[in-house]
Amino acid sequence: MSKLTDLAEDWGVPLDEMLEEAVYDSVAPGICMNPGCDYTTEVEPDSMEGWCECCNTNTVQSCLVLAGLA
Repeated sequence: MSKLTDLAEDWGVPLDEMLEEAVYDSVAPGICMNPGCDYTTEVEPDSMEGWCECCNTNTVQSCLVLAGLA
């Protein structure tokens, strides 16, 4: 599975619904891009370097970035 699919699954919503909601909100679901880490959190919609509290790295990307929409 891709990180984007993992993120939608973790948030419990269909992928298309998650992306649609994120487009109109000031925050978006994000996921750590490090291999083996699936930490998720809310980030700014254009976030490419959000903070991962598990890895202690700036590796969280928003769903809109992962989908190529931001």
